[in-house]
Amino acid sequence: MRKSELTLKAVDALEKLYPEAICSLKYKNAFELLIATRLSAQCTDARVNIVTTDLFKTFPDAKSLADANLCDVEVLIRTCGLYKTKAKDLIGIGKMITEKYNNTVPDSIEELTKLPGVGRKTANLICGDIYGKPAVVTDTHFIRLCNRLGLVKTKDPKKVEEAMRKLLPEVKSSDFCHRAVLFGRDICTARKAYCEKCPLNDFCPKLI
Repeated sequence: MRKSELTLKAVDALEKLYPEAICSLKYKNAFELLIATRLSAQCTDARVNIVTTDLFKTFPDAKSLADANLCDVEVLIRTCGLYKTKAKDLIGIGKMITEKYNNTVPDSIEELTKLPGVGRKTANLICGDIYGKPAVVTDTHFIRLCNRLGLVKTKDPKKVEEAMRKLLPEVKSSDFCHRAVLFGRDICTARKAYCEKCPLNDFCPKLI
């Protein structure tokens, strides 16, 4: 089976399994999603959602975060892990958005990745979920699924992104990434692939 055909089958199967393709992070706007995603590095989305409840009450926008005291930010995000580095990045993000981008979160990967601590994964998420652009978010679950399906043979996030941009329909790429995360948590997990209950079982090459 050709990779393009296999990709479409996977897209269709996950659409049926997860009709609602939603991000696990809670947010109300582009700024909140950007901050929450930066905090999610090496931290669970569930923990981030707890932390951002108080964080966004204290610092509701880029300007307030830009003017924040570093120690105050550290205290609020301490349980997210790597909190010292993340706190500096959050304040840096606030300053750049305020001073360089006129209080507006950028809408391109090129500009987003200029922000402190923001890589292509985060940039793609913002472009896809906020601005409705074609996006490929190379979460660990997504990378694992693409490898097990034989669509890629690399764990390098950028290479996976480049390869999957060619295979995924643009209008479905962002949603497929969200579904891949849910699928990776529920069925095709890192520890074990539950093939017996997998909707991809009929066509997956099972490269586990």
